[in-house]
Amino acid sequence: MPITYVIRFDILPAQRHRFMALLNGVLDAMRHEPMFHNAMLHADPGNENHVMLYETWEDHADVLEVQLKRPYREAWHAALPDLLASPRDISVWHPLRGDRAA
Repeated sequence: MPITYVIRFDILPAQRHRFMALLNGVLDAMRHEPMFHNAMLHADPGNENHVMLYETWEDHADVLEVQLKRPYREAWHAALPDLLASPRDISVWHPLRGDRAA
């Protein structure tokens, strides 16, 4: 069953460029994974350093056992403590319905 992760970040202002460069590399790589469905990155209109990422994958176990261990994620995960004002907030959701414009 697909699983969606909603991840909120509070980026240190001086680290925004580095945060985005590292995250863009991860997003660009993971879109080629066979279990990947989609991802969407949002910025708070009132504070560009508050960012929300949601990503949907086919299988939670695959994310935990395979995807999080991919080499392209290593630099990203190692850098997070230096990029964020506070730890990221991660929640897990099960999709119930999806709608797209016709």
